Amino acid sequence: MIFHLTSKRPILLAGNGARAAGAAPLIAEFVKKTHIPLLTTMNAVDLASGELQIGFIGTYGNRAANMILQECDLVIAVGARLGLRQVGPEPARFAPHAKLIRTDIDQYEISRDIKDDEEKYLMDAKLFMEQLMAEPVPKYSDWQKRCRRVAAALEGFDVWPGNTAVSQISDLLPPDPIVAVDVGQNQCWCAQSLHLKNREGRILIAGGYGSMGCALPFAIGASIFCKKGAVYCITGDGGLQMNIQELETVRREQLPVKILVLNNRVLGKISEIQTVSYGRRYAQTTRESGYTVPDFTMVAQAYGIRATALDTVQQLEKYVGWLKDEAPCLIDIPLPEESILGPKIEWERGNILPPLEPKTEKSIRDLLRENV
Repeated sequence: MIFHLTSKRPILLAGNGARAAGAAPLIAEFVKKTHIPLLTTMNAVDLASGELQIGFIGTYGNRAANMILQECDLVIAVGARLGLRQVGPEPARFAPHAKLIRTDIDQYEISRDIKDDEEKYLMDAKLFMEQLMAEPVPKYSDWQKRCRRVAAALEGFDVWPGNTAVSQISDLLPPDPIVAVDVGQNQCWCAQSLHLKNREGRILIAGGYGSMGCALPFAIGASIFCKKGAVYCITGDGGLQMNIQELETVRREQLPVKILVLNNRVLGKISEIQTVSYGRRYAQTTRESGYTVPDFTMVAQAYGIRATALDTVQQLEKYVGWLKDEAPCLIDIPLPEESILGPKIEWERGNILPPLEPKTEKSIRDLLRENV
């Protein structure tokens, strides 16, 4: 028996290894059968799209997902390696009230101890889910409803211009889109706020490769794989410049790649660290310190790709036709230079989220701890 029947607040935590094993349909089936809340890692956010979506955990994870993780009493991790960005430097603080069950096909990853009393299964994620599906797991409808109430209550928090832009993009995408995202702030904003319609869409994230500039090559490859189907490339101004020459590939092959540039005219993720941790001592991340941005519309047009620069993200709706046709395009979306990425877990202070107003914090915690 894998599942702990004594659990009152279990969660299923899915990583990208679950998709690689072909376990995604089983995960969806298990969640619908048991009503156990599904959380994901950043690399696997598209496993919990549509009605299954609550959020992903970790350093820049959704506040609701991280708060649920802190209050659950059982974590079943499937195909999630539980690295530093999920667990933090002090593993004892990870899901502090929960028993941990892990399955991974990588012997090295499963050999690491997250908790002293954790249960480990060195096996394929699909086989693990098949065994779990066969067990008499009760329904957790009330617990799932409480988690969804928490997610709904927190929707108005931690909303920054980058999140607003990604949400606007989400609203205009067709059902089941393929979206390639880059590395940096745009990656985290997409993981937090890109809500796919239905459950067959994909969000292609570099993950552990950490290769800035990957979104455009990802989109090109995905479009070719899909027989020149439409792919949405969400990138930053810095990431696009890493592989900007691939615009010629898009034009030459006439691939319907829709390039959406979240342009704050700085190397946002690095400059943010320099702002917070180094007293605004910038180096090659801002205009004043040696980083500049070209006119992306002129560059795209020079490659023969239609392009436009918006004044505000709200103008994106005027170009919905560009997002639906079979030709490539580039849309430059402006963001403030000091765009914030949050909420960020402060691992060094003990896995602490930036605080909410005390009354709100208490009401959320009380809702999650109900019937404890």
